Order: sequence, then structure tokens, then C-alpha cells
Amino acid sequence: MAKRKTKFMCQDCGYESPKWMGKCPGCGAWNKMVEEIEKPPAKRGAFLHSEATAIVAKPMSITAIDIENEARINTDSKELNRVLGGGIVKGSLVLIGGDPGIGKSTLLLQVSSQLANKKHSVLYISGEESLRQTKLRAERLGVTSEQLMVYSETNLEEVSLTIETSKPEFVIIDSIQTIFHPEVTSAPGSVSQVRECTAELMRIAKTKGIAIFIVGHVTKEGSIAGPRILEHMVDTVLYFEGERHHTYRILRAVKNRFGSTNEMGIFEMRESGLEEVENPSEMFLEERSHGAAGSTVVASMEGTRPVLVEIQALISPTSFGNPRRMATGIDHNRVPLLMAVLEKRVGMLLQNQDAYLKVAGGVKLDEPAIDLAVAISIASSFLDKPTKATDCIIGEVGLTGEVRRVSRIEQRVQEAEKLGFERIILPANNIGGWTAPKGIQLIGVTSVKEALQVALGG
Repeated sequence: MAKRKTKFMCQDCGYESPKWMGKCPGCGAWNKMVEEIEKPPAKRGAFLHSEATAIVAKPMSITAIDIENEARINTDSKELNRVLGGGIVKGSLVLIGGDPGIGKSTLLLQVSSQLANKKHSVLYISGEESLRQTKLRAERLGVTSEQLMVYSETNLEEVSLTIETSKPEFVIIDSIQTIFHPEVTSAPGSVSQVRECTAELMRIAKTKGIAIFIVGHVTKEGSIAGPRILEHMVDTVLYFEGERHHTYRILRAVKNRFGSTNEMGIFEMRESGLEEVENPSEMFLEERSHGAAGSTVVASMEGTRPVLVEIQALISPTSFGNPRRMATGIDHNRVPLLMAVLEKRVGMLLQNQDAYLKVAGGVKLDEPAIDLAVAISIASSFLDKPTKATDCIIGEVGLTGEVRRVSRIEQRVQEAEKLGFERIILPANNIGGWTAPKGIQLIGVTSVKEALQVALGG
């Protein structure tokens, strides 16, 4: 009888080793090496005759490939359609990750109901809840459709057989960590199980033309549990973000083969489920305090959507040898850079000051167009001079103190005008070539010093 071979695999990064080690050489994690039985190598030529490669038997010229112009399938959720790039693509594999209790299952059950109401056949496979538990949640969300089929199973072979016999158009797997392949000896949720199950679901999606959504749990660090290869295998990766103690949720695309990764969808969790937020700018600014120093409003672009958010700064004398620099919602490396510009080009003595910055509402901003607003927030808090509540600030700041041009200025200004802002401080090079809305004043600036004179009155 052949000796059974085993190996040790890291449950975080997938690093393989013939012996156990306390610390993974791949990612540096401790106590993550788990023993697994090594699968025998596949016979030569077996892959060549598999169903996954039966569609394309030989190389073809790219000009000879026929593209089917199939329209995307839209749900009733405009926010989800935007994040997916315009709707659901047939044969795509979409991974949705998020913290426990954030609303992943609620979102997918509501989407399943919307698709079923449009006469699409949907199969909802739950590995974490029984059929009765799923029914109770469906009643709370008002989900009633005969086209929505619910199935409770964790065995991948049974799941594949059910998909083969029922032939649905959409499949939801909740969650991938509970599904196991019987030929893989490791426990469900391990690296081998997650990788094998995702590969099988990818084969089903591509060969059958079925759009499959899978739910993935996240670790304490915020990444999807299991190897990073899971994110490389799927077509789209969506993260469901938000604080459990707040009602707002943000759906963000991290990877999307069929659209932009800069899009963002905003939902509000209510008793009847998730509801779309039609005007996120108003939501982010509804609790803004007027007349407070260190507060500015910037028009940021999230994909194709302009969003107005509040940037808050608190500058106070340090009590330690080294001043602290903390930022929430923006890159923390940008804070000391802009403070150095203010110190060198404007003459503010900030080297003995603690700086705390925050983007209100929990949104994350990573574009350079927020530089000028951050700099004015820091100066406003340091000088204890508030900005006008009707001012909106846009611009990128260079190391020489200049204010540089930003993209899509027209959409940003229109969003500010819609919410009642009266004055826009923006780069001088962005003025001209387009028509500004009536009733709003555009002030072009070329340097940070000039912008501070306009915003703070000197």
C-alpha cells in the first residue's frame, strides 16, 4: 500500500512546506501551518479533455473570435449595478467579502428576490443556515417569489449536481468557507478547500454561462479569509464596509474585469433590509457643525460619481518629544507632506504640533484632488479660523506650494451647486472651457498661500 504523503500549508498565504514550522516563511504569521494530505498528481492529458477546455480546442486569431453582444442583466439596485460596472455579466464569478453581520447575506437575498421577480431562475445555496432560518429572514425582508429556489448544502458534489439538474441563471453561495470538496481531506474553510471549491465554481460559471455570487468571510486584518489566490481566481471582488453600530454601508469594488474599480455604492440598513442612498453627499454632510475651525468640504470623485465629504483636522501642541500624525479615511503619509508644504511655503510653525485628521462618514479618499482641502483644514485648526460653511475646496497641491489642475471639475461643481454651496475654491487652470452653473462663484487660485487668503481671509 502506497504511503500517504502529507504537507503543511499556511492558512493565510498558502505557503507549502514538507515539515511543520511555527512561523510561516511566506507571510510571517505564527501558528498558521496546518497538516494536509497531498493529492496525487493528475494523469497526463486528463486536463486536455476536460469540459473547461472543450469550448476552445485550438488557438484562434483574435480577429476571428466572435463576440456575443449580450446585454448585462440589471437588478433593481442602481448602486449594485454601478459597482458591478453596469449590471451582472453572464458567466461571471463575483466574490463579496465583509465583516460578520455587516449585511452580505441580506444584500444577496434581496438581489435574488429582485432577479426572481424579473422571471430569472435563482438558486440560493446556504451552507450556514437551514431552510427554515433562510425562510424567516426572507419573510423579514419581504422576499416572496416562486422563481427563487433555496437549498441548504455544504458538499460541493451535491451542489454541482443540483446546479446541473435545476439549471438556474444565477447562483448564490453563502458562504465559500462552509463548502467542502469530498476528495480534499482538509477541513472546510482551509486553503485547499477554498481553492478547490472556487476553481470548481469557476468552471461551472464559465461552461454553463451562470452568474455565481460567493460570500467570503474576512479576517481581523480586513482581508478575505483564505489565500490571496482566491481574489485572483474570481472575476469581481466586492467589499461590504461599514461600522456595525452605524446604519450606513459602503459597497466598494476592489477588482472588476468588467468595469471600473473606483465605483462605490452606499446603502442604509433598516428593519426591512438594505435601502439605497440616492444622495450620499447630503448624507455625509448632514451632521456638519458650522463655524468650527478645521472643517472643510471637498468634492471627490468615486468612479463616475461626485461625492461631497467633510474633512476635519485638529491641530494641538504636542506633549511628547515627537509630534503625532494620525489620519482616518486618507493616506497617513499625505498629512506630514502637506504640513511640510505649509511650514516651508506659508511659514506656519507646525513641527511641534500634533495633527489628527478624519474624513467624516467613514468614507475613504485616495485621490490627489483633496490635497488643498486637507491643507486648509490643517491651517484653519492651527490658526483657529473657521472657513465659510458655503465654501467647497478642490485642488491638488505640489511640493512647491502650487495648486494643480484636477479632472472632472464640471461634475464636482455641479454636485456642490446642487447642495447649496455658493463659492468654489479651485485651481486657476480649471477655469475656462466649460460653463459653470448660475448662482455659484468660482475662485481660481495658483498657490496654497493664495488659497488660504481666500478661504481664511488672510
